[in-house]
Amino acid sequence: MCLIKITTVFVSVCFAAFSFGQQIKIDSTIKISASNDKVADEQRYYSNGNVYVYYKPRPFNFITHLPREGAAIVVSPFKRSSLKQLLLLAVSSAGLMMVDEPVTQGVGTFSKKIGLHPEEQYKDVLDVKVGKADISLLKAPQNINTALYQLGQGFPSLIIGAGLFTYGKLHHDYRAISTANQLAESFILMGVGTQLLKRITGRQSPSEAHNLDGSWNLLPSFKNYQNHTPFYDAFPSGHLATLMSTLTVLLQNYPEKKWIAPVGYSLMGMVGYAMINNNVHWISDYPLAIALGYICGKQVIKNNRRVIKNSEGKTHKGVLSYTCNYIGGRVIPGIRYKF
Repeated sequence: MCLIKITTVFVSVCFAAFSFGQQIKIDSTIKISASNDKVADEQRYYSNGNVYVYYKPRPFNFITHLPREGAAIVVSPFKRSSLKQLLLLAVSSAGLMMVDEPVTQGVGTFSKKIGLHPEEQYKDVLDVKVGKADISLLKAPQNINTALYQLGQGFPSLIIGAGLFTYGKLHHDYRAISTANQLAESFILMGVGTQLLKRITGRQSPSEAHNLDGSWNLLPSFKNYQNHTPFYDAFPSGHLATLMSTLTVLLQNYPEKKWIAPVGYSLMGMVGYAMINNNVHWISDYPLAIALGYICGKQVIKNNRRVIKNSEGKTHKGVLSYTCNYIGGRVIPGIRYKF
């Protein structure tokens, strides 16, 4: 019960921070001419010298944008400008595969010393009876490792997105609504994308492996995958991909909130550790997952806001300049100070 209370408090704090944090909005609602000759609402925000422009979100944007964003994510890694990053990703994944087994053993040994139990333990909180079967709609983790593992299953992303959407609707805040839509969009894209890759690569999870780094069974049948999922679903990690896409969306939309990065990356590290500890993932499952999450987050942001860079958005304070004017046939020097 203590663990449940701690988790609840943490989620509540995150919800409050995102939903009711101080806004830095300027020109709160202005009219601009849109490309379709209609008038659109726009809201602007200052941060780090830039101006972030958000347009009034349309209903179900996170659904209608999916085909375009999905296609862009697939194409993005194969552009010439991305070849260096693609090579780095391949080298890092291959290098980590060489240490998969010792890392897994080391994590298990250290976790035993500190009392971090790897077993997944849940308690049913909300059950629904469907026919003769009882279906659990809500489960509460019963140990720390299980709680960390559950954080990567998308629940925090949904909670934060719901909080932002509610706040945005109540306060007519386009940035909050747009960020909520982006979180929903990235959640769907990462769910579909990682599932496709898992069903193509068919890598064994550590819990089922009989060799050093798990076998690869390319393109397992749908039936085998459904009936024996842990034999095929290790690569890449859907948990880390979802967390990374969520963190990228939040960082890019709320750059003035400096606590997001340390809290987000720390949680990602702890979730990654927990998944090795409970033998769900190898460490080499992570580079591709993190890259996918980052690319997805950047892509969904790209078409949901406009950024006016420093030269236009930066406010210069305390600037002293000298002037020289020609008035009535005389040259008159002057000084101008901009507050």
